[in-house]
Amino acid sequence: MKIGFIFGGQKKAVKDTQEEANKTPAGTTSSVEKNDNTNGPSGQNRPKTIGDLKASGYSPLSIREEMRRNLIALIKTKKPIFNGIIGYDNTVIPQVENAVLSGQNIIFLGERGQAKSRVMRLLTGLLDEAIPVIRGCEINDNPFSPICKSCREKVAMEGDKTEIVWLSRQDRYGEKLATPDTTIADLIGDVDPIKVAEGRYLSDELTMHYGIIPRTNRGIFCINELPDLAERLQVGLFNLMEEADIQIKGYRVRLPLDILLVASANPEDYTSRGRIITPLKDRFGAQIRTHYPVTVKDEIAIVEQEWQRFNDGDVNFYVPDYIKQVIAEITHLARKSPDIGQRSGVSVRVSIANMETVVANAIRRAIMLGEKMAVPRISDFPYIIASTTGKVEMEGFEEKNEQKIIDDLTKKAVLVVFNRYFQFDELEPIVKQFNSGFNVETSDNMSAKSYTRYVKEIPGMAKAVKKMTAAETPETIASVVEFILEGAHLNKRLNKTKVEGKTVYKR
Repeated sequence: MKIGFIFGGQKKAVKDTQEEANKTPAGTTSSVEKNDNTNGPSGQNRPKTIGDLKASGYSPLSIREEMRRNLIALIKTKKPIFNGIIGYDNTVIPQVENAVLSGQNIIFLGERGQAKSRVMRLLTGLLDEAIPVIRGCEINDNPFSPICKSCREKVAMEGDKTEIVWLSRQDRYGEKLATPDTTIADLIGDVDPIKVAEGRYLSDELTMHYGIIPRTNRGIFCINELPDLAERLQVGLFNLMEEADIQIKGYRVRLPLDILLVASANPEDYTSRGRIITPLKDRFGAQIRTHYPVTVKDEIAIVEQEWQRFNDGDVNFYVPDYIKQVIAEITHLARKSPDIGQRSGVSVRVSIANMETVVANAIRRAIMLGEKMAVPRISDFPYIIASTTGKVEMEGFEEKNEQKIIDDLTKKAVLVVFNRYFQFDELEPIVKQFNSGFNVETSDNMSAKSYTRYVKEIPGMAKAVKKMTAAETPETIASVVEFILEGAHLNKRLNKTKVEGKTVYKR
């Protein structure tokens, strides 16, 4: 499997990846490969105290060593690193592999909808199934080398009888969206007034309530949209990464955390002076540039993977390949259009939403007309205005007709796709029929059977339809007929006018 560029459906992809990895036992060895160095039994037979853990021969690894070992095992067995990612096999994924093998912190630079968050979340697939931590510890302390004061005191008092629990790979991932209201308390921690009220001194480390970063100790912590983090928070984050200590309310706390830091950012924000402090930027060993699908084929593959389908049994649906290509081509053309702002990008979500929209309109038509099969047509595309405008930003200060811009993109996309299927001279037999005043009406609410007569009445139409599809259902034929007529119009062989909600093709 490959992976997509979008966020939609990412929870399922992450869950599937984690469930697959969870089938293997825990240990410092790869979670995908058993060998003699495994950290001990899995499941209910896992050690429950530090003494049991020592007896099992467990040897802890740092987060970077653990991920590196598991990645090497995956590469050796030629198993996919990121299940469900599409189009990154020769670009992003090799760079991620190099970063993990180098033990580097990573930042992903890319516009919206390029699967940055999904790739970050799928990094958990490189973690062991589970690791041991001291029971009740807020920051997942290593039983053999605790760093928080409460765990140090517990181990000093209870010794080998200190209880441990096993932390799953899912629970070793932390994520925070950088927003203007994010505070040091959110990321690093703050003094807990309840603990102070219980009688502890403010200077006592035990009064601290840890934030999300310390709670992700021995795991992966990700920050989305890093440049949006306030400068003072960036300084605190840098200090934690560089010096392994923090200051909470003026009190210095030594926290040598074991964390892989991963971040995402828009390239324009990341390179903008003043948006991110240079020392923090310097701490990211790997700066990986993500991208949109390079080919229409990859775009279609992502759409196929992500768009929502509802199998309610009332109406079956079928989406022809040329419809899929038109949808993908619209998005590709939008990424080059001067009328659409490119700084924030044109996400694959546009293609996904447009696919859902044209299929929905086809299903709506089938329900209204009592048809059992729904097949999208060219006449369904005007409805994508609702699923496109909210996902793109129009360029320029003058007010422009959004619908016209999207309509123009659709026409260009249909023309590109049509010319992949037909040569110029193949239209001649069809066009000749229109020379004597013949015309054809189409509409998104016309029944499929009303199109079948055009196949018989127009010379060359039957041959053209057969070239596009072997199916003989009226719904499929109706879709192909509309595609051919629109292609002939866009190639300037037929005229087109709209009358009372219908489209009329004529000479």
